[in-house]
Amino acid sequence: MPHSLLEQLRSYTTVVADTGDIEAMEKFRPQDATTNPSLITAAAQMPQYQSIVDDVLKGAKKDLGDGAADKDVANLAFKRLAVAFGKKILAIIPGRVSTEVDARLSYDTQKTIEMARDIIEMYRKEGIGKERVLIKIASTWEGFRAAEALEKEGIHCNLTLLFGLHQAVAAAEAGVTLISPFVGRILDWYKKDTGKDFHGADDPGVQSVTRIYNYFKHFGYKTVVMGASFRNIGEITELAGCDLLTISPQLLGELESSQGELPRKLDPEKAKAMKIEKIAMDKATFDAMHARDRMASDKLKEGIDGFSAALVNLEKLLAKRLAELESRAPVHAS
Repeated sequence: MPHSLLEQLRSYTTVVADTGDIEAMEKFRPQDATTNPSLITAAAQMPQYQSIVDDVLKGAKKDLGDGAADKDVANLAFKRLAVAFGKKILAIIPGRVSTEVDARLSYDTQKTIEMARDIIEMYRKEGIGKERVLIKIASTWEGFRAAEALEKEGIHCNLTLLFGLHQAVAAAEAGVTLISPFVGRILDWYKKDTGKDFHGADDPGVQSVTRIYNYFKHFGYKTVVMGASFRNIGEITELAGCDLLTISPQLLGELESSQGELPRKLDPEKAKAMKIEKIAMDKATFDAMHARDRMASDKLKEGIDGFSAALVNLEKLLAKRLAELESRAPVHAS
């Protein structure tokens, strides 16, 4: 019987699950997993995970004390919830989980570093070492500086919301462990901007990741490339051979049920033989390239705004849930 596309893809590429849904991970058994505020919010509303949410809320309330505002409890609970889901995920997968720093800190290097250390400490208290966690940070100049400092402390980083070669080069120069270029969001922007659809190798998201992969392999960077945010399996098959690909359960299912030949598209040896010009990256170069790249500028801002809004929604959801828990709590007579 011929191998599925998913099975063939796994022979070239590490497959990562792009979900906060534990059941989906148990089904597809990826090597690694990645979550973000939107995925955590979706998972937090599923009935099967309500006990995790409730336990985290009760613990946060207890630690902050009775006088703490629901908003403060919800803020602490969001961080702990990300770690609680991360812990459950790590019980299923053999590799690493990516846990995101608050997107509202994307332009604050020091606060990003502090929150990353907090997350790693929370995992440590749960008996999970930092080698099993990737800290997700937005691909801003401040984010690269935070990641550079964290990597020197042995805290590994995943630079997310990455859309352009300038962001990728800045991340590699900062010595980060992994980058997540967003294939589907690049496609979305070009479809909207041009009114055209793109397929296969013509997909601008595929072209962007291919360019980044070839640049990294040509110059021997240790930073690995994890394509993310896919809209269809055609984007995935065009990137067969990329170091890692993070894929939603729906598209994992399509790949598993699809047969056919899947040739390797990205190859480090071929990249080494290419003629590629090196970019000397500093803040001025980064800012100039970012300003010129309308797509990357638009999508980075939109992504940070979107993840920030998802966090606000999650905190509101947690505050509401906390109020429900407290209204149901037994009143003890004095």
